[in-house]
Amino acid sequence: MVTSCFSFIYLYGSFLRRSVTSSGLSSQFIDVDSYTTIHFWGPKPSSSPANSPSANSDHRKPPLLLIHGFGPHGVWQWRQQVSFLAPHFDLYIPDLVFFGESTTKSSERSEIFQANAIAKLMEKLGVNKYTVVGTSYGGFVAYRLAEMWPERVEKVVIASSGLNMRPSDNEELLKRANVEKIEELMLPVTAGQLRTLMRLAAVNISRVYVPDFVLNDFIDKLYAENRKEKLELLKGLALGQHDKPKISPLQQEVLIIWGDQDNIFLLDMAKELKEMLGNNASLEVMKNASHIPQIEQAKNFNKILYNYLCTSS
Repeated sequence: MVTSCFSFIYLYGSFLRRSVTSSGLSSQFIDVDSYTTIHFWGPKPSSSPANSPSANSDHRKPPLLLIHGFGPHGVWQWRQQVSFLAPHFDLYIPDLVFFGESTTKSSERSEIFQANAIAKLMEKLGVNKYTVVGTSYGGFVAYRLAEMWPERVEKVVIASSGLNMRPSDNEELLKRANVEKIEELMLPVTAGQLRTLMRLAAVNISRVYVPDFVLNDFIDKLYAENRKEKLELLKGLALGQHDKPKISPLQQEVLIIWGDQDNIFLLDMAKELKEMLGNNASLEVMKNASHIPQIEQAKNFNKILYNYLCTSS
């Protein structure tokens, strides 16, 4: 076991906290109901909510909710967006339940439950209208938020998120990963399993050799905690269980962002998803990017995101 003082992951986590704090965000906890506590990074509590009547109109920034995917929580997946977006938006970056420091006593495990928890968080904060960006598993949650609360969610960005996956897509993914069970890929317990996930999810990053002790440290700090509950989340997805995906068009304008080399959710899924989401949906394909374009090609991802958020009607 790597001790904290020699842990790369521990040190990088400290850097992340300093980086996000320097962008004007603070670490906070809110009990959204009697069962669930959400940890999130957001504007300092002394600031008025972005669309609160008491907010100074000269200093109001539009609220933007960033929802992480499966794996590392919250700011681990959005660090390179925080410093770029913070001057223009009031950012809210929650840890989904059973990731990071968000917890629940509830037995519910679907993405609908996650969306409910995030909606309650924003309501508790007094943020009544906001745009949501979700990547991978976070895209499932973002879709549910927009579907269930169209009066609150103004715009939607879904990145690398196969909402329209079928059981056969899951079987093909297991073949590409050469594993028998989805948890061997999405919840790695060995350095070899994590390398497989990196090979499929991060084509460019995976070409860089990382020693086993660093990968094992990564697993220990970011994958081992709440592993049983995270497996239940994978099995509890309401979307992806049917041969005919149950995807309804959204009322909001939707931007889909996808890497052309995504080996978790293939590009053909993005093209089909655009058609399923209706006339309000558009697709932006990022060249030479895979499943985590917001990390692999942060500058390009940020430009696409900013242009969409600031110029779309």
